[in-house]
Amino acid sequence: MMARYGNDELLFYSKGDSFGAKRVQEQAVKAAIAAMSESQILGSSIEDLITFIYDKFIINVPVLDLDHAEVSQNEAQVMVQHWRNERPVAVPGAMVTLEVPYEGDEILFHIKASTWNMNPPRASVSRTHIALRQSGTDLNGAQVQAFFDQTIASIEENLGRLRSDFDEFNSRLKSSAREQIEARRTKLLANQNLVSGLKFKLKERPGAPKTYAAPIVRRKIEPRLPVVTAKGFSPEPVLPEEDYQHILKIIQDMTLVMERSPSSFASMAEEDIRQHFLVQLNGHYEGKATGETFNAEGKTDILVRHEGRNIFIAECKFWRGDKGYTDTIDQLLGYLSWRDTKTALIIFNRNKDMTSVLEKIKTLTEGHALCKTGPKVEGETQFRYVFGQPNDQNRETIVTVMVFDIPDGVGTGV
Repeated sequence: MMARYGNDELLFYSKGDSFGAKRVQEQAVKAAIAAMSESQILGSSIEDLITFIYDKFIINVPVLDLDHAEVSQNEAQVMVQHWRNERPVAVPGAMVTLEVPYEGDEILFHIKASTWNMNPPRASVSRTHIALRQSGTDLNGAQVQAFFDQTIASIEENLGRLRSDFDEFNSRLKSSAREQIEARRTKLLANQNLVSGLKFKLKERPGAPKTYAAPIVRRKIEPRLPVVTAKGFSPEPVLPEEDYQHILKIIQDMTLVMERSPSSFASMAEEDIRQHFLVQLNGHYEGKATGETFNAEGKTDILVRHEGRNIFIAECKFWRGDKGYTDTIDQLLGYLSWRDTKTALIIFNRNKDMTSVLEKIKTLTEGHALCKTGPKVEGETQFRYVFGQPNDQNRETIVTVMVFDIPDGVGTGV
């Protein structure tokens, strides 16, 4: 005779359904963001706050680790119904227990999916394992195996249904958290009346040369609020996104000229190539771009300044392998002062295998210890990342990596 162990419970049944669980989790996210202090919202990196919310509130549907399941057997008192007795009586028997480890949220073993069957599986659940038990007076190995297989299949089916129910919530969690955090930050800053107090303009020189796809209208840089760090809020003007993209476009157009007219640049050293970028940037931004300008702890190749403040930094390098590229990232980050927030890495590739170089660059950039997010693909060879700064990871720096194929003979390398 075979019987289930009496302490097992019905799974996917007793503590609500997936629809209610999602609503509870959504409200918990809102409450957590609302409970953050003003200093946390203003003084922390948005990316770090989003990561905190995601890690805390993602719904982790359990995954069974069947490869590490273990079975045991021991004597047990088995309740059986005898025809002479009205009530079940205990008789000597055996119990076989299968313990299956899992990773995920324990409570989800008790949540009903949006679709379900009328015969849910039974098991006992702990924080790290589920236990399936079969007891009886005349256990048969094949029958016990069949019972375990059937029960596990039913559990896996229900977990799969829950996974489908929660996929949309999990996929939207980061974007939803970003919207709520940014909305609260915007409101806090508006309450402090800081936006109207910042006045910062960087005008493009009238009559800027049009050779390299300059915009038709005159450009102005308006003030934008910077990221606030734990060191305390200080309104430092930063480069607006549209002007950042405009500077990157000038650099890109200049490099395309080099690619299309290789003979004109074949004999130029790296310093000469940099000067061509500076000529174009100064043509658009009133002589504010300089090369080899001291900034923080080192020198950088291209620097745009306004009234003594750095608003854009770029480093130009030829591709020389993994270590050289990683060192270039460290070099750029080492140049940053606390307020520098928009940068670029301009990488010239003289090798033939451009595809391999691009893959290495993406892998090395994502793997850097200070890389927070990315890549955001902005072109076939242009990728945008968010880095924390070496001395203050709450302070975020945008690093756009631009990779260009340069014909052999251009530049002397580094």
